[in-house]
Amino acid sequence: MFTGIITHIGTVSRIEKTGDTRMTVSAGFDMDSVAIGASIACSGCCLTVVDKGPGWFAVDVSAETLSKTNLSSWKEGTKINLERALKVGDELGGHIVSGHVDGLAELVSIAPEGDSHRLTLRPSPELVAFVAQKGSVTLDGISLTVNEVSAETFGVNIIEHTWNETTLSDRGPGDQLNMEVDMLARYVARLIDVRDLRNV
Repeated sequence: MFTGIITHIGTVSRIEKTGDTRMTVSAGFDMDSVAIGASIACSGCCLTVVDKGPGWFAVDVSAETLSKTNLSSWKEGTKINLERALKVGDELGGHIVSGHVDGLAELVSIAPEGDSHRLTLRPSPELVAFVAQKGSVTLDGISLTVNEVSAETFGVNIIEHTWNETTLSDRGPGDQLNMEVDMLARYVARLIDVRDLRNV
């Protein structure tokens, strides 16, 4: 589990095509404290550390993950948001994030709003129903509050700190962001589905 509070920005330093795709990430973590088999959220996608060294770690990415996320567009030099998994007793600063990406959201526009930036996004059609005004959403691993919703889009406000300390400032209209819906919304939708089936 994660919080959606980004602690580091890493850089994809190597991509190798084998049975799966191995990606090596340069990171500012103390890698002595990261175990092989540990989970790290890479722009919102929970990945397992399979190798490591001073200032870097490697993960294996399956074809399924590449098909459901924006990892297929990553290249050597791509900057990504990093968050290590929660430990018992850690502060929950964002919201509970699983690191299981639900789909993609297209960045439609970026507009300045005071010292902040207003982003409008168009999620995959199957995710629209899970987005609610003042609810939570995770974009490229970042825990955000939804400001407004329409039939096909939603908006979030990015404060200066988040803009500067994450990869959002590198993104532009047309880019695809990894999206994870609020876990509570997912379970509520499932309960409604089960209730409807029972009433058929």
